[in-house]
Amino acid sequence: MCDDELAEVTVPQIWAGMDIGKEHHHCVVIDAQGERLLSRRVLNDESALLELIGDVLALSEDALWAVDINHGGAALLIGLLLSHDQPMVYLTGLAVHQASAAYRGQGKTDAKDAFVIADQARMRKDLGVLRPGDEIAVDLRILVRRRTDLVNDRTRQINRLREQLLEIFPALERSLSLTNKGPILLLTGYQTPAAIRRSGARRIETWLKNRKVRGAASIAQAAVEAAQAQHTALPGEQLAASMVARLAKGVMALEEEIAELDALIEARFHQHPHAEVIRSLPGMGAMLGATFIAATGGDMEAFGTADRLAAFAGLSPVPRDSGRVSGNMRRPRRYHRGLLRAFYLSSMASLRSCPASRAYYERKRAEGKGHKQAVLLLARRRANVLWAMIRDGACYHVAPPVTMAA
Repeated sequence: MCDDELAEVTVPQIWAGMDIGKEHHHCVVIDAQGERLLSRRVLNDESALLELIGDVLALSEDALWAVDINHGGAALLIGLLLSHDQPMVYLTGLAVHQASAAYRGQGKTDAKDAFVIADQARMRKDLGVLRPGDEIAVDLRILVRRRTDLVNDRTRQINRLREQLLEIFPALERSLSLTNKGPILLLTGYQTPAAIRRSGARRIETWLKNRKVRGAASIAQAAVEAAQAQHTALPGEQLAASMVARLAKGVMALEEEIAELDALIEARFHQHPHAEVIRSLPGMGAMLGATFIAATGGDMEAFGTADRLAAFAGLSPVPRDSGRVSGNMRRPRRYHRGLLRAFYLSSMASLRSCPASRAYYERKRAEGKGHKQAVLLLARRRANVLWAMIRDGACYHVAPPVTMAA
């Protein structure tokens, strides 16, 4: 779903605010004067939600639904509303919390939150209308989200591995780059200085080569040099060594699952109708392209303009002026972090492969911009280009140089 279309809708007769919960939701329906017509706690169950939808439509078929969560526990409700062609708008939880302060009473209940959601939907005309995403975009969103979780789990596991190794063999922890596959694989078989010295560099190198590790000789040599620097066996070394091996195997298992997900994501991405167009943009590979589709749904009509796409990605600064202070531009507080990362990384990659991107970056550096600022400005420009490419269904091509007539 994409919640960034500021679409014009007919003025409804009633507004149904839904405070989303894990097991139960609370619904409050109000009319044009803000009077409550219905207030009910409903189980997050298909039959109960269908009954609620029927009761709300019995009040008026011209209803606008508003939710404060657009995923997770709200998925069933949103799916049912979409199947019944019911329009929905989305308010962030932060917006609901801030708006609640303007209403009477300091108490917080689900009924009050649902009323605030409905009343805000009644008064505000700038709320994003939720749209259904296509099947491929939904699949990519699930896969990309899972991959992000696994990458975060891998980072935590590596940090635990570093901490455990540091307690018994700090020289090895210092000499190995544990973000690479080879050193992690080494730790599944060798963890202590004595074991490494006994095996020697040649045997360890052979052991690594048999497991198809790149740079096996340099890894083996670094391990042996670290072992020569420490001859003291620290207390608890044997148990700690077994924990290091266990943690290293856990990292390898995560690496395998991430690789499997990468293959699934790439295959599913290539099935999207905009895949060829997106990949034609320099620096935008299958993984970053999948992240783009997962975040946006791949439907540029939902944004209306390239500026809204850039704002959703956090690439359009917003003013924070007060009093005599003007021109104070800052990044917006609300934006899609994954989409910003995709644009930023693709812009960095384009500096090596796209002369136009490199020229734009160098021009901004010459104007006094720092590296990060210049890359973000390039990402902002590329957001305009990608939006237009998808809108027109046209692949990226380098414009031929203009030659002056003799």
